[in-house]
Amino acid sequence: MLNGKLQTVSRFALRQKCVFKSIRSISTSLPVLISHKHHVGKEPLVYRTIGSQLELSAAEFGNTEAIVSCHEGKRYTFKSLLEEADGLAAGLLKLGLQRGDAVGLWAPNYMHWYLGMMGAARAGLTSVGINPAFQGPEVAYCLNKVNIKAIIAPETFKSQNYYEILRGICPEIAGAESGKIRSEKFPHLQSVIIDSNDGLKGALRFDDLLDLANKSEREKISKIQNEVLPESPCNIQFTSGTTGNPKAAALSHYNFVNNGIHVGNRNELAGERICVQVPMFHAFGVVITIMGAMTKGATMVLPAAGFSPKDSLHAIVNEKCSVLHGTPTMYVDLVNTQRKLKLPLGKIKKAITGGAIVSPQLIKDVREVLGVESVRSVYGLTETTAVIFQSLPGDHDDIVLNSVGHIQDHIEAKVVDAEGKCVPYGQPGELCVRGYVTMLGYHGDEEKTTETIGKDKWLRTGDQFILEANGYGRIVGRLKEMIIRGGENIFPKEIEDFLNAHPQIIEAHVIGVPDERLGEEVCAFVRLNEGVDPASFTAEALKAYSKGKLAHFKIPRFVIPVDSFPKTTSGKIQKFKLVQAFKERQGQGRNAARA
Repeated sequence: MLNGKLQTVSRFALRQKCVFKSIRSISTSLPVLISHKHHVGKEPLVYRTIGSQLELSAAEFGNTEAIVSCHEGKRYTFKSLLEEADGLAAGLLKLGLQRGDAVGLWAPNYMHWYLGMMGAARAGLTSVGINPAFQGPEVAYCLNKVNIKAIIAPETFKSQNYYEILRGICPEIAGAESGKIRSEKFPHLQSVIIDSNDGLKGALRFDDLLDLANKSEREKISKIQNEVLPESPCNIQFTSGTTGNPKAAALSHYNFVNNGIHVGNRNELAGERICVQVPMFHAFGVVITIMGAMTKGATMVLPAAGFSPKDSLHAIVNEKCSVLHGTPTMYVDLVNTQRKLKLPLGKIKKAITGGAIVSPQLIKDVREVLGVESVRSVYGLTETTAVIFQSLPGDHDDIVLNSVGHIQDHIEAKVVDAEGKCVPYGQPGELCVRGYVTMLGYHGDEEKTTETIGKDKWLRTGDQFILEANGYGRIVGRLKEMIIRGGENIFPKEIEDFLNAHPQIIEAHVIGVPDERLGEEVCAFVRLNEGVDPASFTAEALKAYSKGKLAHFKIPRFVIPVDSFPKTTSGKIQKFKLVQAFKERQGQGRNAARA
């Protein structure tokens, strides 16, 4: 087993060198060698809102299922979805909301989140995705940051009581008439809508909101679609900040619809059934999944309200899912659960992964354990709507393993040095992008907006990136995550890829930690296979394993086995919490094993 793994690592390293050597040889034959690429797509951009796109999809796909919520036992066709969305839109307007007002969607993957987003779009309102794990102070920040007038939430999910949290931060709710909240702390908040069977003081039941408007008020919704401009904001995404409060990225209908179309084209989603493991409030869920599926007539399948690998596997079998959407950490858990359950998954055509860097070992496991025919990657930022690089149909294994894909249609990209000058193809620098995907800006934060988007409209991603002449790219790492050890620049991804091929490791994440002599040292947090004694997995043992395969300065000096990793709700690893955990161990005198 060990020899097989070592051979896999060696073959991967050799393939990687060959692939990018051949790409660079193409680059040198071109007259322009700077890292700049403008990819003009074959299909033109459309000038369209989410509401008008939903009408088109309902007309074209009619009785095709748009969404199936397994855990709620609910199903909607594209036709019935449009009817329900218009009922919700009319209800929100009857509550007194006006075009451009913000509607908070604070929930896991429930049908009322999906309908809330569609209804808000049809009414010309701006939906605001709020992390379902947020607590009182975080929700209070969101409510005031973007002036939310109505918020939609479930009554409870697991240990979280959404209604009680709202009452805790806004006691006026309990004494208010439904739809007429008056609060000095939250001056814009007017309505709280709760998906509940019970009547809760000051709140409107979600089902009652759907029935609030009469037939003529519902019919008016289709007539106002031309009054909503594609350039107007349709959604606000709170960035997953690691320090301080998150920024509120405002995105337009034009952003959403066009990125959905081109994501759907690349992923060949027409007629597919997608197992949705990602949260809908995140860009992966709301654009790559919801908009990609809507524009191509694909069916979204929600296995559970929150990510559950067991429920995902059963949904794949029962609903005959042909496409998977998930982050790398979700696929790690899905693979390990399938190894135990061994369910008959059937034919899975594609696994789409994004939200974080994927390791070669994980791609291999997804193919072999889940039986997936094709693994495809998507790469982007909240600030770029969703996807700016993506696998092309037919990409062979070496390209999928060693890149984040090809630049998306109608996007311009360049890679620059610290002075803002383009570097040659094949050289690392900061990735900048420009095009239809660029956010409108950070709501209420002009300073941060101008820091991110220059007067020339180039958006700085903060990612250390390599762009090749043929339009493919790869992430070297986040500029802020780069480890500088004794003058050597080290990017965690390379070490993580190496560690993830270790026979005893399920998942590894690498951070830089303070060191008096070298400035920083390398620390690896690892999740081990069942049956592996954590005490035996020492830095000394890892050093012996790494000898001859990894440069000495990249070998982790500290190795910390863990049972799980801190993650955002969208599945991203919170590395700043790993840094905190390391410092706590040091402070408590429980130092990690040192080589």
